[in-house]
Amino acid sequence: MLVFYKNKGDYMKHFKHLVTLIAALFITNAVNANEVKMAKANWDTGYFQAEIYKQALEKMGYKVTEPKAIKPSVFYVAAAAGDLDLWVNGWFGTHDGYMKEAKGKVKKVGYVMKKGGLQGYLVDKKSADKYGIKSVMDIKANAKAWDSNGDGKADMVACPPGWGCEKQITKHFAELGLGDFINPVKADYSASMADAVAKYKNGKPVLFYTWTPNWTVGALKLGQDVVWIEVPYSQTKKVSVPNATKSKINMGFGADDIRPAANSDFLKANPKVKKMLTKASIPLADIAAQNMKMNAGEKSERAIKKHAAEWIKANQSTFDSWIK
Repeated sequence: MLVFYKNKGDYMKHFKHLVTLIAALFITNAVNANEVKMAKANWDTGYFQAEIYKQALEKMGYKVTEPKAIKPSVFYVAAAAGDLDLWVNGWFGTHDGYMKEAKGKVKKVGYVMKKGGLQGYLVDKKSADKYGIKSVMDIKANAKAWDSNGDGKADMVACPPGWGCEKQITKHFAELGLGDFINPVKADYSASMADAVAKYKNGKPVLFYTWTPNWTVGALKLGQDVVWIEVPYSQTKKVSVPNATKSKINMGFGADDIRPAANSDFLKANPKVKKMLTKASIPLADIAAQNMKMNAGEKSERAIKKHAAEWIKANQSTFDSWIK
């Protein structure tokens, strides 16, 4: 469309207006480029590391959205669509299936902890000794000992729908026929485990799935209160695990790497973020110690932010090296 001007003054006014609009667009794009849409896992043992990484991004000058707690099944779809940029709560290989579904639009980058995610089934040591339990298959002969609802099956704290571990446990049940004698409890995990801890303290047997790092193995001490039991699943191999019923057991899960995962286009557009994610990591012992603080009652959002700030201060030179 051609525009005719009556005089030079009108032309200059229009020209200045155009320049202002273009500048505003560039400023808006610059602001958006400096924003990070972050998520976090909907299990509270992942909140601490999410907050540390968030504070690192903020130190780098990014405006970071307050991470919302969501299921893995939701995160990878949202990240692939560009609705979310990243999280640091990826568990690989448990989340490998979600990555395949993302078809290259989400990438793993860096490591929060290499092989830090140990997963498996635990039973109270007293029952393991009493009934000679080495494997989850040994539960069958005495399933009623763990039966809370009178259906004759052992009740086991499992994973809520939408978690990667729920998919893996479902595979265990299908291959090994565990559903014949075990009832997987898929309610809110933290509440279910709090109930299990209370049962144990009242002298009752407990059976549950857990992972590390997690407050569960601080509240119920490995080797003393509870022991890992074998899950003879065909797709995983025997490994040496401390505090298990045997020196080598099949956990039913691989030892996962806990890693950040991010939208591929976001990483291309933000090489500084990619570099920081590649350099950063947090020791397993530090995460486990913070998880115990949460279990002791320090679990508000304010408390977790404080824990993260305290960790950063105690590890300032390491933290600074991430963002140089």
